[in-house]
Amino acid sequence: MRLQTLLRAVFPPECLCCGARVDRDFALCGPCWRETPFIFGAACDLCGVGLPGQTDGDEVLVCDDCHGVARPWGHGRAVLHYADNGRKLVLGLKHADRAEVARAAGPWLARAGADLLAADPLIVPIPLHWRRLATRRFNQAALLAKAFASVSGRDWLADALIRPRHTVSQDGRDREGRFANLDAAIRAHPRHVARLAGRRVLLIDDVMTSGATFSAAAQACLRAGADGVDVIALARVARDG
Repeated sequence: MRLQTLLRAVFPPECLCCGARVDRDFALCGPCWRETPFIFGAACDLCGVGLPGQTDGDEVLVCDDCHGVARPWGHGRAVLHYADNGRKLVLGLKHADRAEVARAAGPWLARAGADLLAADPLIVPIPLHWRRLATRRFNQAALLAKAFASVSGRDWLADALIRPRHTVSQDGRDREGRFANLDAAIRAHPRHVARLAGRRVLLIDDVMTSGATFSAAAQACLRAGADGVDVIALARVARDG
């Protein structure tokens, strides 16, 4: 008996959400897939949030939030709404050491960001400050970037950006407070400025709420000479109402 077959017999693949048996690793069972808020169809071109109605694929749609605040990036995509199973998956990755969520997300990100990959971007994760990295032991955005790059065949750079200033949690802050908290908190790593210069960059993070973190990171890339920036998040927090 092959080792892989033996391992599957002893440890059969389980659904990422409910633990039910599935036929392959890093997968959702049928009921959990149907209950996971994937973003399909009409979506904002700047932040990826799902929008009501349908689109023919050629129309550029922009949500109310993105009409109200300048975005220093060209296009934005998201895989999931940050609700229900979408929230459960993100929190599992971020706080429960569930790296398998990132492995599963690789193909999802490649689907959601397929049109952004045409520019052969450098995939760059949102950085963590060293204190938070030491506490968490890993950067969830870097795990997503690695999985995304592996599936899409694009280059990625784990430490293209650094976070030299420690910032307090964004939880409970309004939009203005979130942007102020991230002001000048992210910059290009001095060793990698040349890798960013003249290159299209695709920033990735686990969640987009106000977009403040993506804005700080995009501005850092542009200051380093990036040719342009796009963004993609595993989950997008939608404004109530």
